[in-house]
Amino acid sequence: MFIIILYIYFVSFLDKPQTDTPVLSQRALAQRAKWNIPTDKLDEPVSAVYTDSLRRMGVRIHHQSRWFNGATCEMSEAIAAQVQALSFVTEVEMTRDYSDPIYAPKHRIRTSVVNAQTSPLYNWTNEQLDLFNLLPLHAAGYEGQGILMAICDGGFNNADNLASFRQTQELGHFDFTDDTDDFYGSTGTHGTECLSTITAIGNGYYGAATQAEYYLMRAEENRTESPKEMDNLVAALEKADSLGVNVFSVSLGYAMFDNDEWTLSKQDLDGQSTRVSRAATIAARKGMLVCVAAGNEGNHPWHTISAPADADSILTVGAVDTDGVIGDFSSYGPSADGRAKPDVCAVGVQATLMLPDGTIVTGNGTSFATPLIAGMAASLWSALPDENAMQIRERILRSADRYNRPDPTRYGYGIPDAWNAYTNASSVQESREQMTEQPQKVIRGDRILIVRFGHIYNLAGQRVE
Repeated sequence: MFIIILYIYFVSFLDKPQTDTPVLSQRALAQRAKWNIPTDKLDEPVSAVYTDSLRRMGVRIHHQSRWFNGATCEMSEAIAAQVQALSFVTEVEMTRDYSDPIYAPKHRIRTSVVNAQTSPLYNWTNEQLDLFNLLPLHAAGYEGQGILMAICDGGFNNADNLASFRQTQELGHFDFTDDTDDFYGSTGTHGTECLSTITAIGNGYYGAATQAEYYLMRAEENRTESPKEMDNLVAALEKADSLGVNVFSVSLGYAMFDNDEWTLSKQDLDGQSTRVSRAATIAARKGMLVCVAAGNEGNHPWHTISAPADADSILTVGAVDTDGVIGDFSSYGPSADGRAKPDVCAVGVQATLMLPDGTIVTGNGTSFATPLIAGMAASLWSALPDENAMQIRERILRSADRYNRPDPTRYGYGIPDAWNAYTNASSVQESREQMTEQPQKVIRGDRILIVRFGHIYNLAGQRVE
């Protein structure tokens, strides 16, 4: 019996011969107009004539990329050779084979479970939010209202049912992987944990941007590690752009693959060598604030950042503890072309997060620092809705504690100050002196309430006065 083996390829097309309407939502078009960002060929779809031709040859198309004028395709080597010979095809690049999955599933560090019965009331997340001085911005009423986020990861188990999540804020979800598991089923918990740092409220837990609306996107495949996953992430970035997403948070990174022939070199981390890093930069220039985890390889042989953390014009995020000390696992910079990486840092050492069953735990990883920065950016942007993504990014960088003396390998520009970024305070100390009140517990009848900066909240984190 003859078995045909199918592989994944990225097929690049010669041109976009037709003139088509940009593939953008009304929200995206309105934002482009607001910030004077013109539409161009990158906003036009791939030629349907080309993709239909591939389908007639028996090719299965997984994704189409308007930014790179190509398609992620599944086909045999024999058909791939035929596709390469087509006049409108410039390159056929294999991106996934059947190498043994030596790098999947990913290794992540998790530490102790928090005991909710004995820990102090309402301080689960205070320290990680206070490190970048976000509490005053929340107290002023800015928690991501009007901002649209995308959280891209590998699995969102039970994210549609968790009572502490602001599910009315979720506008939809997209799966860019080949895995057949239900999106909210057994796809992994990592995305749910990252999402909790943004949207969860309750039992003493408070996210960084609980009023922001968001889409969930899955790009990481559980059973393999291949360049095809980078193209999944490209597809997610393009989809987010078409929807008018403002802040994109991704706690994924790529450098080592199951097939060693595809493993990146340190020189590849220049922001230009991989499609996914170029896509992150394109997204930034199209008006999106892209936040990417630096990686957890600081104490492993790879040591350095991965793609797309090397991209330009984004926020690459390293992990520190609540005292601001960098985690030994947080990946090193700089990028291959000498840019400081990470750009900024947030709590990713003993970060407080929520599991799919609602249990509050602490965990280590730049994965958790990244959505905290994304949430902080969303809350800041809600306070400054007329500014564009690059202006918000610049405010965040300028507010950071190492802005005048950046560390190109470990801290970047350091730890941002959200209130400083909003007010343009002349110093971090001045920023913190403007609002320093700590949450206080009060009892009214049989109700326990929390007073924060003049506002009163119930234990679910909802403002009652």
